Amino acid sequence: MAGRRSPTCGATVGSELPAAGAFAVQIVPDANGLAKFSWKKIDHWRPWARLSEGCYLLRSNVLDWSPEELWRVYIQLTEAEAAFRIQKSDLQLRPIWHKKPKRVEAHILVCFLAYVLWKTLAQLCHRAGLGNEPRKVFQELADVTLVDVLLPTRSGVMIRKRCISRPTEHQAILLQRLGLELPSSLEMARV
Repeated sequence: MAGRRSPTCGATVGSELPAAGAFAVQIVPDANGLAKFSWKKIDHWRPWARLSEGCYLLRSNVLDWSPEELWRVYIQLTEAEAAFRIQKSDLQLRPIWHKKPKRVEAHILVCFLAYVLWKTLAQLCHRAGLGNEPRKVFQELADVTLVDVLLPTRSGVMIRKRCISRPTEHQAILLQRLGLELPSSLEMARV
């Protein structure tokens, strides 16, 4: 936004803003506080777009790597970035500010295990011919619930049974395609 001045100084704002390189946009406010908007195609951009379409350019200061090694490291970087995005959005694992080192390590372990399960589900989806996006599977299975049933006895002891809701017909088909089976109940761990 070169050449842009503050409208609070009473100066006219006029700048060309490239939009995706193919267009030049001009916004000029008038004295009433409204703005005039105009755009035009940038013709010299199109030949470059045709030449570079489908190409990827990586620039690095590492000189002793082959182009294949550089590409592999770049792909690893994009996969690591995707892992962090998945943990923040899909798995909803936000940073938690632990103070004790053991708690920090435990949080990292939980995040790592959640991501491993996510990638495992992605592979199951791929093998089942369902693509490789576990997000849809999570959405479909979100209604499967876990319920604790508490039964009092005459002796005053409470019996706790942890039950899993029955999947719908659609969910059952999805689970069958993935090769997964829901148990009818879960055993409580004895402490």
